[in-house]
Amino acid sequence: MILVLNSGSSSIKFKLYEHKSLKMVVSGTAQKIGEKNSIITVSDPYSKTTKELILPNHTVALKKIEEILISQNYINSFSSLFGVGHRVVHGGEDFHSPTLIDESVIESIKSNISLAPLHNRANLEGIKSIYHISPNIPQVAVFDTAFHQSMPPKAYRYAIPKELYTKYKIRRYGFHGTSHYYVSKKVAKLIKRDYKSLKIITLHLGNGASACAIDGGRSIDTSMGMTPLEGLVMGTRSGDIDAGVVLFLSNIVSTKEIDNLLNRESGLKGLCGINDLREIQKETDKNSDAQLALEVMAHRIIKYIGAYYAILGGLDAIVFTGGIGEHSALVREMVTKQIEHFGIEFDKTKNETTQKDAFEITKDTSSVKVWVIPTDEELVIATYTKEIIEALL
Repeated sequence: MILVLNSGSSSIKFKLYEHKSLKMVVSGTAQKIGEKNSIITVSDPYSKTTKELILPNHTVALKKIEEILISQNYINSFSSLFGVGHRVVHGGEDFHSPTLIDESVIESIKSNISLAPLHNRANLEGIKSIYHISPNIPQVAVFDTAFHQSMPPKAYRYAIPKELYTKYKIRRYGFHGTSHYYVSKKVAKLIKRDYKSLKIITLHLGNGASACAIDGGRSIDTSMGMTPLEGLVMGTRSGDIDAGVVLFLSNIVSTKEIDNLLNRESGLKGLCGINDLREIQKETDKNSDAQLALEVMAHRIIKYIGAYYAILGGLDAIVFTGGIGEHSALVREMVTKQIEHFGIEFDKTKNETTQKDAFEITKDTSSVKVWVIPTDEELVIATYTKEIIEALL
């Protein structure tokens, strides 16, 4: 079995896969780690188990998860696992691809904590906890930033003094890389084209959102920057904003308050007071702020598609993914209808399809194909974990 972990500051998400087939067997979460009333949930296609207990740290949480998986006959122990794959948010410039975890990798992840203080520290907790429980299990790190390391300097450098890049590594890194890679590779199979020959724009739209320009299987630009704050309008993040606004705000409120404003109180929430797009769509007929929030979000997406079309020098496919990308027919229509002059023939009936699998929302004659593809970052992590460990055997 291969265990995939996504460790947050107070949570762990996990999925267990069969080693050979990479079929997902069971998934679950540990929530409110470090709080009084922690919860572990374990689900498979036929059942769901929820337990309330005390989980003071990630190691205890993983031990409890191990106990539950053993009691339900999914595994004999963590020691019997083929390997463990970890989602690690920030690899900085150190990692261009997934890698087997050793002491040097752990030190590199530590060195990038300043770039993603909440995420990398939490990701390390998951890695260290597995080492503590079963030190001999091979572990693999898959970095959100790795796919975007193919960007050229003209795309990732900011126009600021060079020493800020060389000394502090201030540059564009991009995120959601595993998702962008997965759905771009999947659309190539669906349209039966060589991945290395395609020009693709992928749109990962959820509470966090990013766009990516992919040329011949390589990310050449992406909307998120040094942090996940830059780019598209998100649930509570502002996305692109004049840096002068930050300077203006610094004369009014503290740096901590600015961080809270731009990361937790802005985006859709800042525009209309609601960050859940499902609720916003219900409000648009009677709430002008909700309608504006929807329009601002769609407008920003369209701007990025136009920019990436120019950078790519053409376009073969667009992919919508993420919670909003997969489930909001309205957002997809608002965006796609506006760019039909790119060679897109939008199909409203197809767009309103409700299904879990991938589906196309353009006509068969459309020269640019637009698809909706559910992302599966955990499967990508499991696949990389399998390949890297098998290469060592």
